[in-house]
Amino acid sequence: MVKFTATVAAMLVASASAFAPSTTSHYAARDRTVLSMTAEEPMSKRQRTLKHLTKVAGALASVALATGGAPPAALAAAKKGKQAVEVVESSNTFLTLLKSGTTKKVIAGAAAAYAAVAIGSKKSDDDQSTNSSEKTDANSSTKQDFLEAEPYWDQSNVPVNVHSNKAPFTGKVVSTKRIVGPKATGETCHIVIDHNGDFPYWEGQSWGVIPPGVREKDGKPHSVRLYSIASSRYGDDMTGKTGSLCVRRATYWCPELQAEDPAKKGVCSNFLCDTQPGDEVKMTGPAGKVMLLPEEDPSTDYIMVATGTGIAPYRGFIRRLFVENTPAANAYKGQAWLFLGVANSDALLYDDEWQEVKKKYPDNFRLDYALSREQENKKGGKMYIQDKVEEYADEIFEKLSNGAHIYFCGLKGMMPGIQDMLKGVAESKGLDYDEWLKGLKKSKQWHVEVY
Repeated sequence: MVKFTATVAAMLVASASAFAPSTTSHYAARDRTVLSMTAEEPMSKRQRTLKHLTKVAGALASVALATGGAPPAALAAAKKGKQAVEVVESSNTFLTLLKSGTTKKVIAGAAAAYAAVAIGSKKSDDDQSTNSSEKTDANSSTKQDFLEAEPYWDQSNVPVNVHSNKAPFTGKVVSTKRIVGPKATGETCHIVIDHNGDFPYWEGQSWGVIPPGVREKDGKPHSVRLYSIASSRYGDDMTGKTGSLCVRRATYWCPELQAEDPAKKGVCSNFLCDTQPGDEVKMTGPAGKVMLLPEEDPSTDYIMVATGTGIAPYRGFIRRLFVENTPAANAYKGQAWLFLGVANSDALLYDDEWQEVKKKYPDNFRLDYALSREQENKKGGKMYIQDKVEEYADEIFEKLSNGAHIYFCGLKGMMPGIQDMLKGVAESKGLDYDEWLKGLKKSKQWHVEVY
């Protein structure tokens, strides 16, 4: 079927080229002849054949438009082709259209549409027989519902520590990409790892990575390092067979050498940031339940606070709630509010993704950045994450009193400043901070994962 489709498509495209040449000089040479012809004049054999091909193109375009399996781009091309055919059919000056190359576009477009019909039909048949295991992209309308609990919010069977340090899982790198600009303070990479569907996890969990080699001091294998997973359970390709990590390359600046000391660089982060497609990665986990999303009440507000690569679990949250076609996304009616603190604009992570979600869901997604080297807080100092959160203290406290969940992820040094700020706000409201925090923890509204 595929070979037949390709042959027919090629014939139509060849016909388009043969009967409606696109060279400007050719058109210029026959201008006077074409424009002087009238609809009443008899057509030559060549002209009759061309009009017949145009009708065939229109018919194929109609078939493509009526076929649900055809890809959207091909349907759009077919629609334009059909509209052009209708112009040809209704025109009293059909021959003058030859100059514009319209017929060539009609036939070529219909050829693509015809191929799309066959491909779409084949995909539909495959879906019925293979349970839709084919990869889809982020713009697909295919449902992401094949890795859900029953009901989807039930957390009683969340996978934990399926793979141990002694029996790690071996994944393969799909891609490693730098995701910060040239003026960022350090290098951060997005790494996609193929686990072939054998390493399931939930949003908010972490993977352990065991770097290759041994420690210099004692010759023992390197210890495992934990990294928050930066994708939903379906992975960036939504097949359920990959997962992603957001890793900052750890380096050490030696004041004496006035240079980076390679002997003190982060072993695991440098290993991951240097990986190439096909490289193997030994992994453990998935680990942790503290950062899971409570999805039973779809009106729950989520307040997500991150510094640097602490953004990782929130990317999984946001993709699940707004990007993918998941049961959670279809039900969600609350508001997800993301705070990210980095040094400057070049260090922002996944900003293009956040802006797209904000554009599509302005009532359900909010975004605030704290850029310490570009913004000032209300006291005239550098804008750190706690300063940005404090700007909305009243609203945040109100949301928490109404059942919102607040998450913190990033370097552990972020927490003292945040807690001092929250304590000051609580006291200004006449609240006992310790009791207030105790209440949030008791109701499981307080989630912290720092490193």
